[in-house]
Amino acid sequence: MPKVQKPVDFLQRLAVLEEQVAVLRRAGRERDEVPFYPTSLRGMAYEDSTTFITLWETILSPRTAQLALGLVFIGDAVSGTNTGGDWQVLFDTTVVASGTVPATLTYTFAALTLDLTPYRAASQLKVQVQIRRTSGATTGGRYGGGGSIGGAPRYARLL
Repeated sequence: MPKVQKPVDFLQRLAVLEEQVAVLRRAGRERDEVPFYPTSLRGMAYEDSTTFITLWETILSPRTAQLALGLVFIGDAVSGTNTGGDWQVLFDTTVVASGTVPATLTYTFAALTLDLTPYRAASQLKVQVQIRRTSGATTGGRYGGGGSIGGAPRYARLL
């Protein structure tokens, strides 16, 4: 004799759906990692330029509202003189965040949450991390042009 399945009550179905939503909320949402690529002509993540130069960049499709970006910077020391500088993050050609790299030979960690809402209609958005040297030795150093500033992304996630 074939088994007949009783129709599931609406309230039972609702209870199952509520439980599934609760499990999803507890699990959190997934985040997309964003890769960055080095752009230095010297193939290193250090530059001694006194004008802003792009160290890292990526192109993404801004399908979420925010970009969480963690950066690290350090200035080097040349003949006992520490190097300091500035950093900035650009969306296309617009500066959306900036800061300084103190001339203390210590790491500077920046943790940013950047708003992508104005760019969500765009199919592509270029994100650049730029640095420049503002103090320190003007000769010698890694490339002969004085002290260098090093920088790298620690993480980049679409939220």
